[in-house]
Amino acid sequence: MLKKLLTVFAISLFMAAGIFAQEKDKPAGTAASENKTSDVKKGPIFRPNKDQIKQVQTILKSKKLYNAEPSGKYDDDTRAGIKEFQKGNGLKETGTLNRATLEKFGVELTDTQKKIPVSPNSYANGGSSTKKSSASAGATAGDAPKKAAPFRANKDQIMAAQRLLKQQSMYSGDETGKLDDPTREGLKKYQEAKSMKVTGTLNAATLGKMGIALTDKQKANEALRP
Repeated sequence: MLKKLLTVFAISLFMAAGIFAQEKDKPAGTAASENKTSDVKKGPIFRPNKDQIKQVQTILKSKKLYNAEPSGKYDDDTRAGIKEFQKGNGLKETGTLNRATLEKFGVELTDTQKKIPVSPNSYANGGSSTKKSSASAGATAGDAPKKAAPFRANKDQIMAAQRLLKQQSMYSGDETGKLDDPTREGLKKYQEAKSMKVTGTLNAATLGKMGIALTDKQKANEALRP
């Protein structure tokens, strides 16, 4: 009887030692794997600031895609207006202000935002399908026609526009070189008075009407427009 008990005890010790060895080896590999996964850094997320949202709301309002006062807040009406804008500009209808959408609106990006690349998924065709069809057709990037970039007035041009608006009592602020809300309102008054499309933006046509010269780069860009 004693011999049997000793035998059972010995077997139990042997099994316990084997289990302990397995458990000891397992966490090391698992922990390393988990740590490796947690160390993978995600890319930065593109987020518009309040001023950019207000600019977009102002533009949407001029296009009759948004009826409320620009607040700089994402609300349902703003998202609905953005979707309509995206639908008409070859963008995926997300209702969010990603980089591709902001650039299409002609809203200036911050230095931080410029470091975040445009996602191919921002476009209605997903971006990848365009590359695939071009590759199958034997086309290269150099063969593709260049498209005009969104027009952006520089600081000197904005200051000159503010000076002219001030002279015509359409703007009462300082010459800051920034396209703020009072400047946009002044531009709307000017565009309406000149029977132009009322956008509240300082586009090439408005600069030309004001007698403000375009830069060579701007001229080259405008020449690409159909």
